[in-house]
Amino acid sequence: MIKRQQLVDFCNHLLQSERYQDYGPNGLQIEGNEQIRTIAFAVSATQDSIQQAISHQADALIVHHGLFWSFQGAKTITGPYAKRVIPLIKHNINLLGYHLPLDGHPEVGNAAVLGKLLNCLNQQPFGDYKGNPTGIKGELAEPLSAKAFGKQLEQVLDHSVIMSSPDKNALIHSLGIITGGANGEWRSAYQDNLDAYLTGEISEHDWHDSQEHGIHMFAGGHHATEKFGIQALMKKIEEQLDVNCVFLNSENPA
Repeated sequence: MIKRQQLVDFCNHLLQSERYQDYGPNGLQIEGNEQIRTIAFAVSATQDSIQQAISHQADALIVHHGLFWSFQGAKTITGPYAKRVIPLIKHNINLLGYHLPLDGHPEVGNAAVLGKLLNCLNQQPFGDYKGNPTGIKGELAEPLSAKAFGKQLEQVLDHSVIMSSPDKNALIHSLGIITGGANGEWRSAYQDNLDAYLTGEISEHDWHDSQEHGIHMFAGGHHATEKFGIQALMKKIEEQLDVNCVFLNSENPA
């Protein structure tokens, strides 16, 4: 069992959340129980993940996608949104959200963990949002053709992959990764002279533009590419704090 502030301080310090100018608040978003015995982890704070957290009698829910976003503006606590917020408050569940800090972290970040699973070596910070990295870049331990890399990626993600490639048989040596919805950041891969770029989503024009610039672009799903950081954070907390943890795997094909 730990105290709420101990958990918040641990996560804020590990993820260096104060460094980031994000699309919403990082850290504690809804205050609940001061004593924490069980922590649930999920990619997003949805009705499904919140109900799962309640069923596990969690005292805290830590997510990558929280409930408050600057691009949504002020919101009334009504309708579907109320069905997320009210149960958390009713059951005294602390909600913690970490967005960009959990994307760009060199150890437990989405991109860093996914890169390791893909045998991406010599990882360095990659991408930039207001002065902070949002992913990693590195070199494949063994060069693969774009076609072979796409197949490996589908196995790692357990998700279908959209590939845009100037030549499916060309070898990939270097790779940039920013997970989630960073579809336009293939341009950063191009500027850094990388062979390939991996993210979650792809738009119609990026499919054309990336390959015309000689970049092999892979989109493996927003949710599928962002399961890794939150699970790595859970493992870190399990190792260093005396508290029970559970991962909630909500289904989301997007």
